[in-house]
Amino acid sequence: MPSSLLIVESPSKAKTLKKYLGQDFEVLASYGHVRDLVPKNGAVDPDKNFAMKYQLIPKNAKHVDAILKAVAEVDNVYLATDPDREGEAISWHLVQILTSKKLLKGKTTQRVVFHEITKNAVLEAIANPREVLQPLVDAQQARRALDYLVGFNLSPLLWKKIRRGLSAGRVQSPALRLICERENEIRAFVEQEYWSVHLDSHKGRQKFRAKLSQFEGKKLDQFDIPDTARHSEILARIEGCPATVGPIEKKKKSRNPAAPFTTSTLQQEGVRKLGMTTDRTMRTAQQLYEGVDIGQGTVGLITYMRTDAVVLAAEAVTEIRDYITAQFEPDFLPKNPVTYKNKSKNAQEAHEAIRPTSILRTPESVKPFLTADQFKLYDMIWKRTLSCQMSPARFDTTGVDITVGDAVFRASGQVQVFAGFLAIYEEDVDDAEDEDNAKLPLLEEGETLPVDKLSGEQHFTQPPPRFSEASLVKALEEFGIGRPSTYASIIFTLKDREYVTLDKKRFMPTDTGDIVNKFLTEHFSQYVDYNFTAKLEDQLDEIASGQREWVPVMDAFWKGFSKQVTEKESISRAEVTTESLDEACPKCSKPLMIRFGKRGRFVGCSAYPECDYTRNMNETAESAAEPEEPEVIEGRVCPQDGGALVIKKGPYGKFIGCANYPKCKHIEPLEKPRDTGVECPECKAGSLIERKSRYGKLFYSCNTYPKCKYATWNPPIAEPCPQCGWPILTLKTTKRRGTEKVCPQKECGYSEVVTPPEAKAE
Repeated sequence: MPSSLLIVESPSKAKTLKKYLGQDFEVLASYGHVRDLVPKNGAVDPDKNFAMKYQLIPKNAKHVDAILKAVAEVDNVYLATDPDREGEAISWHLVQILTSKKLLKGKTTQRVVFHEITKNAVLEAIANPREVLQPLVDAQQARRALDYLVGFNLSPLLWKKIRRGLSAGRVQSPALRLICERENEIRAFVEQEYWSVHLDSHKGRQKFRAKLSQFEGKKLDQFDIPDTARHSEILARIEGCPATVGPIEKKKKSRNPAAPFTTSTLQQEGVRKLGMTTDRTMRTAQQLYEGVDIGQGTVGLITYMRTDAVVLAAEAVTEIRDYITAQFEPDFLPKNPVTYKNKSKNAQEAHEAIRPTSILRTPESVKPFLTADQFKLYDMIWKRTLSCQMSPARFDTTGVDITVGDAVFRASGQVQVFAGFLAIYEEDVDDAEDEDNAKLPLLEEGETLPVDKLSGEQHFTQPPPRFSEASLVKALEEFGIGRPSTYASIIFTLKDREYVTLDKKRFMPTDTGDIVNKFLTEHFSQYVDYNFTAKLEDQLDEIASGQREWVPVMDAFWKGFSKQVTEKESISRAEVTTESLDEACPKCSKPLMIRFGKRGRFVGCSAYPECDYTRNMNETAESAAEPEEPEVIEGRVCPQDGGALVIKKGPYGKFIGCANYPKCKHIEPLEKPRDTGVECPECKAGSLIERKSRYGKLFYSCNTYPKCKYATWNPPIAEPCPQCGWPILTLKTTKRRGTEKVCPQKECGYSEVVTPPEAKAE
């Protein structure tokens, strides 16, 4: 019988560790958090030093029962939850539960931490246990309490002032502000015309191009050639003049490798290079960390993937340098190891950067054992780690001035003379301008060149680009909003609440997101202020490092916040959701206004309900008044009354309807939706089909709508609920619970884990 119990968070990690530890150890998983705040107001009491009321998470109760039973039969308990604040808090909660059950008397209870799941790392951690670190627990509790107080006080205010179902979060709201402010910049942007002038020339068979940099002795700025008239004037002045090579400037340039991955840079590169979302990147990294069977047993392939640090362990650097020595020419290995400095003041409790647990496990050697996503991510991590210890890339750069009359053209080129780290890995960037890597012919000062062509190019300034997931993560990190381990959940929440949509992989705020942001920035400006948010994160870091107490931090926040929430109760909904227009209603001549409804913003009459005039935001009064000729669908008739079927336009877009409306109310989607094949549990006459909400979110509803209005957000499966007998179950996936079979009947509450969680948000 085992004498020791090791408790981890993930069941897949438990299986890996069991193989390392042998028969003397039982290894069980907590399946993430075991307790959480009671989900009702009053779970955090500011009047009692922010005392918190916890309860067992119902879905994890059976896992806690298994742990309680195992603890009763062993002598030693090792808490091996993840090596971060969340993991420390889970260990603390387990100790609290076990102590309340009086199961720890006479037993040794210790915390063990390892940053990679390899046999040596695990055995070394167990040989060097420690106590649960209270400062880390306090920092996690403070974060949880802050988020709870903001959510339970600010969200109901949004329900009253805007509409039900909205939410505001301590870090989610500043992130939304970033996206909305960028969109406002784009809307306010006025493009400006400018021109560039170019010289095409050649020497021998090699062609090249130069750009006008000076004219009449003056260095040109971007807008010095504002229009075609000025551009034509310059071309006319230099037409027919010879081209003479002026000063030639040659330089040697080097480029250093990027630092090894942190959580933030891994997410950014996962989006840019691999086309993954931040959430998918972190889930895949979790799998690589927890372990994969590579034919010789299960082993963790990368170190812990939640870290702000860029440092590497000395033994890892030695192994990487030995690998470079064996596989590359001597020039690829720097004389001394390359070191990187952490930017974060409290870089995730001294974690390493994300790296392979062994550089000797090449991507190709483990490829047969990995999924496509796992291989792509491991390959990228392996290459980035190897390249960070390689020599810089070296380039020869050349700049040449070419005089044509009163004009001076500049030609530049760059030639790579030594690949260095670029032989392995090159970092991607967002919205990069192309570097001039053209190769110039060998030119001599004073020689005359042929003028093949003189031409101008028209340009227009561009608005700032919308945020991609990668550039948003970068901005969140730069502003200190949240922490890298929370970025994926921030982005998930913004999309899930339908505050933003993705257009060509770029974030756009919805009308709802715009209204929520406007309300928060106007009435709670301090709490969506980037500096305030970053300062609060720094204070949480100081709590984690033992430099601050958590209760005073909470108290300072709560006093101002609660007062402001009370003050804003008096704001009317109309102040928040409407905006006056300088335009009269074409129906009653009263002023028009921008209003906000279930389907977003629209133009409506201020005299509503006496006047019911409305139109879409993108319509003018004239276009809204023009009747649209319905398009008849040839070869089909209405299945209900035999009337013609026509394409109509509604608030959710175009659809097919009967021409005899309102006598016949038959409608159907313009594009045929996917049929799940699951019988509608309510009417039992139709089947559930996949549809999209107005913001693109999938839901499932009966294909006999509007006769039957049954709908569910989660994908249905044709299995009856074993608890209440409802004809179907649905599949629900969350980061905390994983994938579960869930009964859609709220009063039932049945759920069954199908796939356990693979990642958690800090």
